[in-house]
Amino acid sequence: MNEHALGLITGIAFGFLLQKGRVLRFDKQVGAMQLRDMTILKFMLSAILVGMVGFYILKAAGVISLGHKAMNVGAVVIGGLLFGGGWAVMGYCPGTAVGALGEGRWGAIFAIMGMLVGAALYAEVFPALRTSILAWKDFGKLGLPETLGLSPWIIIPVFWAVALALFVWFEKKKL
Repeated sequence: MNEHALGLITGIAFGFLLQKGRVLRFDKQVGAMQLRDMTILKFMLSAILVGMVGFYILKAAGVISLGHKAMNVGAVVIGGLLFGGGWAVMGYCPGTAVGALGEGRWGAIFAIMGMLVGAALYAEVFPALRTSILAWKDFGKLGLPETLGLSPWIIIPVFWAVALALFVWFEKKKL
């Protein structure tokens, strides 16, 4: 199976899970921003929990290799502000905007258009950013196991325990 077919199948499965998890709903997005509904956080944490185990099993089996992007302070700060601001204003992140459009929520087209315009603007100003914001402190390729000097198989159970405790707390609080 080629990469495009695998990407299409994975994308359809992801969209299905987004829809079934109800994270495409605008009220869930706004509830997450107001810290009143943790559906989206629970969905993302579930994906992270499964993914972290899957990636390290595949790495140990020699099927994949992991590579980190460089951690650049300017890119993280500015990108995080733009991403969070766009999500707060539109009520959609990139994945949920496309999924919501697929559900027939036509308002999501404005979020998608905003993302496309933002990507085009970024491409245009990238040369100037390379010597300014992207020249801020670059910490290199960081990962939690490498930073802490611990095996991922020590970090993963700790992360699982914290996430499961959060799930229990969210349920008790009806979040």
